[in-house]
Amino acid sequence: MRSGPYFFAWCNEAARVDALRAAFSALVHDPPYCIGVDMHPNVSFGATSVDEAVAKIRAHFGHADAEAYIGTSLSSGESVDLILRCYSDKSERITPRGPIHMHPGDYEDLGRMRMDLALGSGPPSVEAEAVLAWHMVVADIEDVLLRLCVSDATGRVSTGGCTSAWTWLAPVSMCVTCHADARDIARDLALSWLSLHDKDKVSLIAGMSLEALHARVDAAPAGAHVVPRDNSGRAISLSRETVLKALAMPGSALLEALEASAGIPDDAWRAAEPRAKEILCLTAQSRARGERVTVTGKGPPLWRVEMTGEHVYFLVDHAPFHVRRLPSGGVVLATHPYRTLWPLWSDALFALGLMS
Repeated sequence: MRSGPYFFAWCNEAARVDALRAAFSALVHDPPYCIGVDMHPNVSFGATSVDEAVAKIRAHFGHADAEAYIGTSLSSGESVDLILRCYSDKSERITPRGPIHMHPGDYEDLGRMRMDLALGSGPPSVEAEAVLAWHMVVADIEDVLLRLCVSDATGRVSTGGCTSAWTWLAPVSMCVTCHADARDIARDLALSWLSLHDKDKVSLIAGMSLEALHARVDAAPAGAHVVPRDNSGRAISLSRETVLKALAMPGSALLEALEASAGIPDDAWRAAEPRAKEILCLTAQSRARGERVTVTGKGPPLWRVEMTGEHVYFLVDHAPFHVRRLPSGGVVLATHPYRTLWPLWSDALFALGLMS
């Protein structure tokens, strides 16, 4: 069974248990609560309230890492079981994994490898099905990441992200990133540079100030380049000079360029949207009638659609991007887990004349 997608969040160690409390409060099902916790290496307990779970974790944290098992409801109404881990700085220095790390036990819970759809009498359309997969997946992933990272107004979690990989990748190679302060959006580029050029682990450097990140990038040789992961197979490089120029710009200018680049889906995506809307409407009507899935070709009109390579390729090449400004002053950049954020960033940087 494949697990993931994987969610990551960074905050200072002193605030880490408080961040865990906020995440519990935002994620755990309504009462009665049931939170199972393992404090590695040798303490396990159950809790029936957030306060009880946090008090017990706080008593051991620093000497032991926390692994909690919780259930949550997604924005789509589905229920998902999550594994939420919180690591001390000591553990992170030995094996960087977090410092706050979360994932569902089964990729299908959030990645959606299959959908139950009413296709009606219209033609089959891999492209329309992929459009629906994007809408079903991205909204839930954004929602879960925000509840992990921005569940209160403290800003104690400064940055986070999501990827289908098990480790915190260069942010531009992930499918979602978030920042408590939108003015820090260039952090994605600086962290990506240090991850790809200097081979730093992102979870160890995610909390560095922009000034410190600037100094680290500036120390690289002039003209140095890296090639961020782009699942479409393109090889667009990122230079040291581009990162330094971006770090010198106001965050608002970068954000506006990202919004402009994300604003218009490409022609292939727009062409698939009418059929996707038709299928969505037919599916809602079928569910309202209480109809169920058939896999035999007979009976009710709800069909089990399995994600194939064709769906994946379409999402990799055409899935749109979502730039979301948060009321708290933060920002989220998002796309489908099969794609990365690098095409969005590269388009924005080209538009600003920063690519070299």
